[in-house]
Amino acid sequence: MKAIYPGNFDPITYGHIDLIKRAVKIFDEVTVGVSSRSHKQTLFTPSERKVMIVKALKGLKNVKVEIFNGLVVNYAKKKKVKVILRGLRTLSDFEYEFQMALTNRKLNSSIETIFMVPSESYSYLSSTLIKEAAPLGANLKEFVPPFVAMALKKKLEVK
Repeated sequence: MKAIYPGNFDPITYGHIDLIKRAVKIFDEVTVGVSSRSHKQTLFTPSERKVMIVKALKGLKNVKVEIFNGLVVNYAKKKKVKVILRGLRTLSDFEYEFQMALTNRKLNSSIETIFMVPSESYSYLSSTLIKEAAPLGANLKEFVPPFVAMALKKKLEVK
């Protein structure tokens, strides 16, 4: 069975990587879908995010990284994938993700949403948090791969 793990991944964190590593143990193939459209303003372009994700997942088998546009359920249908994988960190994540899952089910009842929770060590971690901490000079080594930290510093011109 195949799954799509969609998101902004702006930037990818160890929390995302953890979830993907665990997902490939469950699914035959996991496609990381990098959204080219977002309700949030992104720091990195979709292509920059894809490059970082590919590098972060190097050596991991059964993973594809693709940029997509539009509704996740339409992307899943086009790829003939029946499972959308979503990560849940907090109760507030659950409320939003629950609404999204029900909406997706209404749009296409043949596609299921499966939720995974991160490892405890990453349950607080978010890309937004990283983008807020980076320009303040935070040491990001516990949160993102070194090349992501460098890209953040370069993009934000952090000394």
